Amino acid sequence: MTAESLAPGPIVIAHRGASADRPEHTLGAYALAIEQGADYVEPDLVITRDGVLVARHENEIGETTDVAERPEFAGRRTTKTIDGQSVTGWFTEDFTLAELKTLRARERIPELRPANAAHDGRETIPTLDEIIALVKAEEARRGRRIGIYPETKHPTYFRALGLPLEEPLVATLARHGYGRAEDPVFVQSFEVGNLERLRGMTGLRLVQLIAAAGGPFDRPGLSYGEMITPEGLRRIAGYAAGIGVQKPLVVPTGPDGRLGEPTCLVAMARAEGLEVHVWTFRPENFFLPADLRRGDSPAERGDAEGEIAAFLAAGITGLFTDSVPPAVAAVRAMPPPTAAED
Repeated sequence: MTAESLAPGPIVIAHRGASADRPEHTLGAYALAIEQGADYVEPDLVITRDGVLVARHENEIGETTDVAERPEFAGRRTTKTIDGQSVTGWFTEDFTLAELKTLRARERIPELRPANAAHDGRETIPTLDEIIALVKAEEARRGRRIGIYPETKHPTYFRALGLPLEEPLVATLARHGYGRAEDPVFVQSFEVGNLERLRGMTGLRLVQLIAAAGGPFDRPGLSYGEMITPEGLRRIAGYAAGIGVQKPLVVPTGPDGRLGEPTCLVAMARAEGLEVHVWTFRPENFFLPADLRRGDSPAERGDAEGEIAAFLAAGITGLFTDSVPPAVAAVRAMPPPTAAED
């Protein structure tokens, strides 16, 4: 089965797993996302002191584990400069895998996801190998292909520490049979050099992440705005198969808090042969446009399916979501393609 046959339409990418329903980046979150129908699961990858890739949104783990309550690690709290920003906390690169495995995962935003906090302490930090093993087991059990969509976090920072992400990532994926463009894997990064290096190491599809502001850390002077011009997109197409862009770059929200009209970005990117995957859809009112909120509480869930439908109508080819069910429902509700689109 090829990657293209994995999903008939736009792909649903479980952002850090089913993170609206379980603490993010846990095996339980990934397993639930697969059960809910995700096409891909997305692990953010950082690295341990002994060179093992693990899934955390950041290398600082005070927010997503119980490390602050562990007296044996109190002396590891420190302040570092990461991608030009001062960060204080505990960092994966200061722990061996064995030490990290003694920590327990917890919900990152319990004020918006209190039900998730009930799962605090139940799981450990998973390795990339463990995530792939879960995916393979679920493929065999469910009889369908499930993709993996890893992001390399702070690759320049880690390479400067002598802990590069690219080599162990490519080696791990290859060991599990992933290395060709047709395999159900995308590798994403906000940096450029990281993707260019990977382009020379693997045949897997790469995705350039692009935010609505700023620019890639490893390319001072280059803005994300320049990267989404026709010339910038043409350069990206030289090393990547797609772009992963922040929502406002495709369908902006107006001053009234409502979704506006789509931009021309999807058409420009598709003209260069690039996939367009959008991040990140979340179901809580706090994250939704004003007209799609339901109820008064920021933590209540609104019309996430309606928001996603607007982006699907704009022509995107994939989406990152914290909540898989409304994304799957929106994709299934899409009208069939016309003959010209087939």
